[in-house]
Amino acid sequence: MKKTGCGISFLILCLSFLQNSTAQTWKMVWHDEFDSTAINRQNWAFDTGTAGDGWGNNELEYYTDRPQNARVENGNLLITAKKERFNKRKYTSARLKTLGLHTFTYGKIEARIKLPGRQGLWPAFWMLGDSIDDIGFPKCGEIDIMEYVNNDPTNHGTMHWLADHELASYGGTILVNNVNDYHIYTVEWDSNSIKWFVDGTQYWEGLVKDNINQTDAFHKPFFILLNLAVGGEWPGNPTHKTHFPQTMYVDYVRVYQKEYDSTGTK
Repeated sequence: MKKTGCGISFLILCLSFLQNSTAQTWKMVWHDEFDSTAINRQNWAFDTGTAGDGWGNNELEYYTDRPQNARVENGNLLITAKKERFNKRKYTSARLKTLGLHTFTYGKIEARIKLPGRQGLWPAFWMLGDSIDDIGFPKCGEIDIMEYVNNDPTNHGTMHWLADHELASYGGTILVNNVNDYHIYTVEWDSNSIKWFVDGTQYWEGLVKDNINQTDAFHKPFFILLNLAVGGEWPGNPTHKTHFPQTMYVDYVRVYQKEYDSTGTK
């Protein structure tokens, strides 16, 4: 998860609304409805530790796998940031991932999420290339489906990758009414492009067809992450007006892939 707007000057990606003559439908291939009594460990693993453990942007939290920070309740995954001293940090939270369990190449990836929206908070629903442990970031690629900072009602959708030995970033934003309500955050990703949506409205698209601008990372498997960061280079720190605990509610996460009918009929 990186701050948007750090692209390189040569990068030019055009919006494209390509028509495919072959009829297609979406088939659900994986999902978690969070309708059990506990987090499904066959779906989710945890990153634990601090920003110094190989990720982060000078964030302040310590990520744990404790139920105080991540649990299932009333049909939702709750990721809760708390103000408490824990392993020399002043805050705790959670970061869940499907790495080592479920990866996907292309598809419609979406989640229905309700957010806290407070100064110093940085919730995210995103994806990383599953080669990250072998080749590192940004070479592995990253797709940010949902990112907010502080109480700004702007959702950021961004792709990051390596081009000419530099971090390349391309993304757009959309204003969302009342992030404290549930909204559906989606990407539709195929061999041509990545498209971003909120509540079914498309607001951005980046081309990856034929590895344009060295986007070959986006034709390989990715895994899903959900987290609620506290502080960091982008949002800044919480203030005395940021009351804790603060919780991110995830109603579901669903992944679909395309089914084609070559006759042109569904």
